[in-house]
Amino acid sequence: MSENLPAGPPATATDRPGGAARAAGRRATPGRRVLRRLSRNPLGAGSAAVLLLLVAAVLLAPWLAPQDPSAASLGNAFAGPGGAHPLGTDSAGRDILSRVLYGGRNTFGGAVIALGIALALGVPAGLYAGYRGGRFDSAANWGVDLVMALPAMVVLLASRAILGPNVWALMVVLGVLAAPSFHRLVRGVVAGVRKELYIDAARVSGLSDARIVSRHVLIVVRGPVIIQVALVAGVAIGLQAGLEFLGIGSGSSATWGAMLNEAFQNIQRAPLLMLWPGLALGLTNGALVLFASALRDGLEDHSGQPSARPWPVRRTTPAPAPTGERSPDGRAELLSVRGLTVAYAQPDGTDKQVVHGVDLDVRAGEIVGLVGESGSGKTQTAFAVLGILPDGGRIAGGSVLVGGAELVGLPERERRALRGRTAAYVPQEPMSNLDPAFTVGSQLMEPMRHLLGLSRRDAARRALELLRLVEIPDPERTLRLYPHQISGGMAQRVLIAGAMSCDPGLLIADEPTTALDVRVQADILDLLRRLQRDRGLGVLLVTHDLGVVADLCDRVAVMNGGRIVETGTAEQVLHSPQDAYTRTLLDAVLDDAPARDRRQPRKARSTAV
Repeated sequence: MSENLPAGPPATATDRPGGAARAAGRRATPGRRVLRRLSRNPLGAGSAAVLLLLVAAVLLAPWLAPQDPSAASLGNAFAGPGGAHPLGTDSAGRDILSRVLYGGRNTFGGAVIALGIALALGVPAGLYAGYRGGRFDSAANWGVDLVMALPAMVVLLASRAILGPNVWALMVVLGVLAAPSFHRLVRGVVAGVRKELYIDAARVSGLSDARIVSRHVLIVVRGPVIIQVALVAGVAIGLQAGLEFLGIGSGSSATWGAMLNEAFQNIQRAPLLMLWPGLALGLTNGALVLFASALRDGLEDHSGQPSARPWPVRRTTPAPAPTGERSPDGRAELLSVRGLTVAYAQPDGTDKQVVHGVDLDVRAGEIVGLVGESGSGKTQTAFAVLGILPDGGRIAGGSVLVGGAELVGLPERERRALRGRTAAYVPQEPMSNLDPAFTVGSQLMEPMRHLLGLSRRDAARRALELLRLVEIPDPERTLRLYPHQISGGMAQRVLIAGAMSCDPGLLIADEPTTALDVRVQADILDLLRRLQRDRGLGVLLVTHDLGVVADLCDRVAVMNGGRIVETGTAEQVLHSPQDAYTRTLLDAVLDDAPARDRRQPRKARSTAV
């Protein structure tokens, strides 16, 4: 009844029952794995060593510098390397090595200021604009376009005239000018990621927006941001050196740009003066880019063990379970929908209704099929019940009771508390609903740790039990696999296990057998039937397959054009349909149609004249 796992390494102690949970604390942390990958990358290790050497040298300048960087001695002007001056002296007799070390402190400090301001302004705004959209996104894009249209060097020169020859103030201005580059980069990545199905699956499991962004979005954003940090840092160092080279800086402290300015003025007499600050700038910028690239590659490498990191455990109170099948007014206690209307905002300011006055009930222990052709409003109805309508969609009217709680008008925080624990969701397209950046075990454990407050060890043990529940072979090893390493049928079983992880009373399954072969479809349906029978689940099955309805459902609701046109038991609807649309659906089933004759090859046409 289950698919075969791809060939893998021989079983170890962690493959035995309970071994995965016991080994969780012994595995290398993500930081150690990244360091190990960097050490194996020659460019990464070399660039990291150069950066570490440069940073250590400038930080330890008071102890490493042989002379005071401002101490002048005209008698030693243009002295060559040697003795008390390892790199020689400049036109004023000042020690070049000391000025390079102290100049790095000032140059790095200005770059850190500019980079910190750019990150603080650009990244949060890009995350919010990309994830939320709306008016803030429009206003932020307008502001970003305005700032990016300004010529940076002209703005810095004007700022110098206003603020005076203070390099630190100019680096603040540069940070503001560089922030739009981070905003655009982050917003573009997040806007693409937030439409992924695994983001919707995380929302349905009850995770907050902040947790989804920190867990599933930042991991996609971090790679481009790391590269952008290196580029912006290089630009900040280069611009600061350029301003000092032009004589715009204060001139009272040693910087690499000021050293270049002096060397250029004396290039005919002492050309070697250009070498040391130029070499420091070149090594710094080159090492930054190479290190950022190697770090990005190390973080994005998923060939090793799971990269999930532990999250702080928050104890939460479980949502109350349904107390009965019907409320006093005759509505089902588990799920009751009355007069549901779903509308979408149009560009001209009007609303377009896609679901019209839907009434639907699901009681504990029964499977209700929601049937209709594509575009009939089935999935929109399910999304409205779960509170995950796409952008522009809203519940325009009606009532939705889940576990006795009214969802229409309920704040998002309270609605989120019902997802995962009272109502769970099994989506179609299983491979698209699993985050490719995390292992199966990590994605199963996350909702349990967040919603149920389980420890990492307890969540790992429960994840193993869930994989056994959905009949996945070798669950210990499956926990450590990534989504691309399992089959579509296994991915669907993983999603069902995730939906059952917090013991919900209602399961909404949206085309759970789509894109699966016939045998795997039968296995998934058998699994849903067994879970419904053993756990008393109420199941809302969204499907267009009448064969699945006949095999699995107790009651059926038929949708057409966003409306429920017929409801009844499965036997009544399938054998004695009352609505013409239902009869049309049944007539489209080919099970009782006569078999066509074997296809005959087309006769060749005669070419005789």
